[in-house]
Amino acid sequence: MEKALIPLFILCFLVSSSCAEISGAVGVNYGQLGNNLPTPSRSVELIKSLKAKRVKIYDANPEILKALKNTGLQVSIMVPNQLVKNISTNQTLANQWVHTNLVPFYPETLIRYLLVGNEMLSGTDNSSWFSIVPAMRKIKKALKIHGAHKVKVGTTLAMDVLQSSFPPSNGTFRSDISSSVMKPMLQFLNRTKSFLFLDVYPYFPWSSEPKTINLDYALFQSKNITITDPNTGLTYTNLFDQMVDSVIFAMKRVGYPDVRIFIAETGWPNGGDYDQIGANIYNAATYNRNVVKKFTAKPPVGTPARPGSVLPSFIFALYNENQKPGPGTERHFGLLHPHGKPVYEIDLSGETPLSEYKPLPVPENNTPYKGKIWCVAAKGANKTALGLALSYACSQGNKTCDPIQPRGYCRHPNSLIRDVSYAFSSYWAQFKKTGGSCYFDGLATQTIKDPSYGYCKFPSVTL
Repeated sequence: MEKALIPLFILCFLVSSSCAEISGAVGVNYGQLGNNLPTPSRSVELIKSLKAKRVKIYDANPEILKALKNTGLQVSIMVPNQLVKNISTNQTLANQWVHTNLVPFYPETLIRYLLVGNEMLSGTDNSSWFSIVPAMRKIKKALKIHGAHKVKVGTTLAMDVLQSSFPPSNGTFRSDISSSVMKPMLQFLNRTKSFLFLDVYPYFPWSSEPKTINLDYALFQSKNITITDPNTGLTYTNLFDQMVDSVIFAMKRVGYPDVRIFIAETGWPNGGDYDQIGANIYNAATYNRNVVKKFTAKPPVGTPARPGSVLPSFIFALYNENQKPGPGTERHFGLLHPHGKPVYEIDLSGETPLSEYKPLPVPENNTPYKGKIWCVAAKGANKTALGLALSYACSQGNKTCDPIQPRGYCRHPNSLIRDVSYAFSSYWAQFKKTGGSCYFDGLATQTIKDPSYGYCKFPSVTL
């Protein structure tokens, strides 16, 4: 028996990182885009209460890193996107960044991953794409100079790095990055025994095609729904595995089939706007509990293309963050409300049986909302900011604000809120199909209660 343990011990000793690093322990993403979030020290307490084993932050916030000292939590920090281009051509700058942001906390804070940028290949600035790998190399060298040998270097990628993803065996990287960015990146990750950090959200493909993709298949709930890849014969029982394997096959196409996958983000929104299907507490809890069960299974289950492989992971996110831009779902991925109360029960260790959780609220938006929606000023919005947003909405043409001009039939000289709400609704009704949103930097919100009054009928969006 003792002899059988020796090879594993030797393997752990030889690998540059600890064996714990490649365990299936689940972590959480700690975002900070909220003006009502608990302190870092309180947040660390809450992370522990969730039984998370890892935490990922989107910068190198010194207060958070200080709060994580001697906690035993493995930590991932990040070089902000805007610094990547400069670091890619300047080793001194890379050295300084590591010296300032990592060295003061290491190794008491168990920094194990250093991510160079976040989803940069999803951005439109393609000149920065070619800076990622050179910056990764310079950061890796800086870590070596400072003796931080256990820290793995990577970058996070969204699923839009793929040009083709179905069936999974057709997984192919986009032609604009395949040979110029992905191949050298994978070469670096392979050489340094690091990971491809991947953001995987079954919610998005499901919500864009809810009639084609079964909801239970997206939530790990399907009992008899399977998809078989005609090229490989591999059978899929959930959308998550399908998405991950499409990336694995894309890596194989460019010559790096064995680079390990690290799930940098996954999750499901617990709320959203009226025009966003399936964003509710029931689905969020179901998805996250099931994906944690998958990640923490012993022995590991892997995916059909890599059965038995470990998938280290971070769930997104710790909090509902009220200052995240974009549609409502962006502000509703949290496991916790900002005051620290759980949005729903979850145990990131995977040890709590699913049967022990309390019943969840019945979902009410798993089918598309049918009816009218208006876009109005958010409660408590800053009046100066509302005035600027009003000017923006009215400057977009198409007679958006004609009814609220002086002597217009919707003009309400004593109510900025009513004028702004009319402008927001009118703008959204006209420009939604071309990308216009009901957001206005957080000043707007959707409503299904008609805000019209008297002769003034507010334009609406009909779904």
